[in-house]
Amino acid sequence: MALHEDQVTIELATVRSLVDEQFPQWENLPLTGPRVGGTVNAIFRIGENLAARFPLRRQPAGVVHDWLTQEAIAATEFASVGTVRSPEPVAFGTPGHGYPMPWSVQTWIPGHDATTEDPGHSLKFATDLAELIVAVRATEIRGRVFSGNGRGGHLTDHDDWVETCLHHSTAMLDTARIREVWSELRLLPEVDADAMTHGDLTPANVLVASGRLTGILDTGGFSAADPALDLVAAWHLLEADPRELFRSTLAPSEITWRRGMAWAFEQSLGLVWYYARSHPVTSNWGRRTLERILATEDFG
Repeated sequence: MALHEDQVTIELATVRSLVDEQFPQWENLPLTGPRVGGTVNAIFRIGENLAARFPLRRQPAGVVHDWLTQEAIAATEFASVGTVRSPEPVAFGTPGHGYPMPWSVQTWIPGHDATTEDPGHSLKFATDLAELIVAVRATEIRGRVFSGNGRGGHLTDHDDWVETCLHHSTAMLDTARIREVWSELRLLPEVDADAMTHGDLTPANVLVASGRLTGILDTGGFSAADPALDLVAAWHLLEADPRELFRSTLAPSEITWRRGMAWAFEQSLGLVWYYARSHPVTSNWGRRTLERILATEDFG
C-alpha cells in the first residue's frame, strides 16, 4: 500500500538501471532494498557502504534538487558534530527510466533502528541520546534562525493540523482528551533562543545495538529551531526511568521540557491516523508516544 496519495513508485530494477547508467563505477555492486521504515525516501543499499535515496512524494524536479542540495549541506555539518555515525553525501542522481525526480547517494550506516530494537528501557541509551543533543546544541548557530517551515517555531501555527488530525482520529483516539491536552500545551511560552537541532529524533531515525545509540539517520533537516524540538526523543524513545535520566542530564527548564512534550504530541497525533493502514509500525509508535504523554499527571 502506498504511504502517500502523491507517491512515486520506485522499483529495484529501476534503481539498478539508474545506478548503472549514471554511476558505472558501481554497476558490479549488489543492490538491495528498500530499507524498511522510510516514509520520505525509498532507500536502497549499494554494496556495503552506499545508500541510494529516492524521494517518495512527487514534486517538481527543481524543488527536489534544491531540497537535496540543502540536505547534503546539513548532513555534512551534522556528521562533523555528532557523537555517533551519520550518513554523508556522496553523489546526486538525475531523473530517468520513469523516475521523475533527482535522487541522492549517501554513505550507508549499518544497524537496526529503534522500531526494530527498542532501547526504551536502556539507561545507557538515554545517556547517549542526551550527549548527542548536547553536542548538536553546541554547534555554532552563525546567525541562523528557524525557517518558518514545519515544527520548531510557534506551537500555535499547528492548530489547523491538530484539528485535521482530530477529525481523522475520532474512531482511534480519545479526541476529547487530546483536544484538552493540546489546548494547554499550545500556550506554552517561547523561552529559548533558537539552537541547532536534528529536528526528527524518532524511532526510525536512531540506530541501536545492545541498548546503545550507534547511529543517526535523516540528518538533512539539521537546522536552527526551538531547542525543545529535540526533546521529542524523550517521549518517542524512552520509558519513565531512562526518560528521567535523560531529563536530568540535559536539565531543561520546566517550560522547555513541556514544549518538547508538545512537539512530540503534535507529531504523534498525525502519525496515528495518517499511517494507520499504510505503515502500522509508524502509526503504532505514534500511538505509544501519545500514551506516554497522556500517562503523565501534569495536565488539567
